[in-house]
Amino acid sequence: MKTKKKMKLKKGAYFLLLGIVVVIVGVILGINYYNDFKYKETMEYQLMEKGYSKEDTEIILNKLTEEQAKEVLDKDFDETIALFIKEKYYLHKNLDEYLRYYYEDDDEESELKEIVAIVNVHANLKWYEETYETDISLKEEMIVNKFYALDSDYTPENTKTISLDQAYGKEGENILIDYAYEKFIDLWNAAKEDGFHLMVNSSYRDYESQKEIYDYRKSTQGERKADETTAHPGHSEHQTGLVVDMTSTNAKSDEDFSESDAYKWLKENAYKFGFIERYPEGKTYLTGYSPESWHWRYVGEKAAKICHDENITYDEYYAFYIEK
Repeated sequence: MKTKKKMKLKKGAYFLLLGIVVVIVGVILGINYYNDFKYKETMEYQLMEKGYSKEDTEIILNKLTEEQAKEVLDKDFDETIALFIKEKYYLHKNLDEYLRYYYEDDDEESELKEIVAIVNVHANLKWYEETYETDISLKEEMIVNKFYALDSDYTPENTKTISLDQAYGKEGENILIDYAYEKFIDLWNAAKEDGFHLMVNSSYRDYESQKEIYDYRKSTQGERKADETTAHPGHSEHQTGLVVDMTSTNAKSDEDFSESDAYKWLKENAYKFGFIERYPEGKTYLTGYSPESWHWRYVGEKAAKICHDENITYDEYYAFYIEK
């Protein structure tokens, strides 16, 4: 009798254990099924199912917001999208324009980073095709170019006069906004200490003066040539009161200045005082202007350092760091 009772107990324990195992396995399978079901709902899974590699998917998810990643998911698969997103200065609002430019551009050798820069600064449009109002509240970080314009009546306030020891022309002719002037003096003194006597050829220029210059060059050189070297009225940085056109006492002309040691010194040091070379060589496709080694713009030390360290134009800086 005891033997039968023991056998019944053993069978009971066996079935209990078996039941527990079945439950555990069921729970594990259920959890795995649930996890698998939930994973298939994730953006990561859906992007990879769409055709993006694991690496590209990680970049998309890390660089974009959830809403932006969903917008990518809603588009037809295009590996070029991920390549654009990898670019440092990628702006998601411009994705469609990047793609449009990429597929419609006649120059098949255009690099993606160049396309990003072109679209970001609006240079995919014709110069002056669209005009935006310059935000003067940004002060030294305002932008004025072939798309952003100042009102015809804009005049900088709190200006200071550059002395004739530092500028050509008549007394009181060259002026800068006070905070730009203070940094210009620091820059001028530093250059002087290193053996370079900088001289200002031009600084502030009002709307009407710019109009006279542009109209004259247009009538004598033609519109295309005039646009390469001269801003339309309202679109000139000189109107901001933040610009100096500089050469040195050793340079006979603006063109000679680009080969001078004084120019090399400015290239290496001007950013420390908040000034940048506004129209550098090799960037005409972004700025719209032929190189001007003499044209230096005060943008503040933070912006100037970024432009210098990252080797970007102010147009690129503004598009990525301010306009976004």
